[in-house]
Amino acid sequence: MTDALGWRRKLAVIAPSTNTIVEPDFHAMSVPGVTAHFGRIHIHDQDMNGDEGMNHLLEQIRAGIAAACERVLTCEPDAVVMGMSAETFWGGVEGNRAFVDHISRITGLPVTTGAEACRRALELHEAKRIAVVTPYQPVGDANVYQFFTELGFDVVGVHGLRCPTAVSIAHVDEDTLRTALITVNAPDVDAIVQCGTNLSMIRLADEAERWLGKPVIAINAATWWLALRSNGITDTVHGAGSLLRDH
Repeated sequence: MTDALGWRRKLAVIAPSTNTIVEPDFHAMSVPGVTAHFGRIHIHDQDMNGDEGMNHLLEQIRAGIAAACERVLTCEPDAVVMGMSAETFWGGVEGNRAFVDHISRITGLPVTTGAEACRRALELHEAKRIAVVTPYQPVGDANVYQFFTELGFDVVGVHGLRCPTAVSIAHVDEDTLRTALITVNAPDVDAIVQCGTNLSMIRLADEAERWLGKPVIAINAATWWLALRSNGITDTVHGAGSLLRDH
């Protein structure tokens, strides 16, 4: 029988237990008949200081992701959406491909990642030269840089906020994010990408597209956009940027 609320699609979303932004963001961008159901990866040590801390965080994600997938599969979802971004960039293009294959083998379902969503959004906008804002440590920024450059984008700058813990990413305020956007922007930058699903960026990105006059791709908006469009959902969503409004 058809789900009473998710009568069009039920989407399983995998996110770290420390992430407090991606779930309300996805709910804020919801459309009728599509529901998001979260499987949480237990993060028992949220320290993210330095490259060692970030690598340890990724190790915890890799150790717990299969169990999170298996738990959320019990609601019988139609597709999987990754509510975390760092792991989807790790190892560049091949790393993203291997990650998607891994999740597909566990779930048997189509998978949407933030990295792929950003690629699709940049190609849609015909962007060539890009700048990136992240909450990551240098090792995370290096993997983001690798992913985009391997795709052929000219990455003119990656501004990492160096958040000390996984939870503290959600504490970054709008003034800090606005300053970061201005810092990486330049006249020859075609688009700005924001990584990190625990950064609260969708509303600011929507506004920034107007005062910067170029695409500002918030990863939660891009991921949700691709998840909807990949599942045949073409509804318009306002207040979350041009992707969901115009494409």
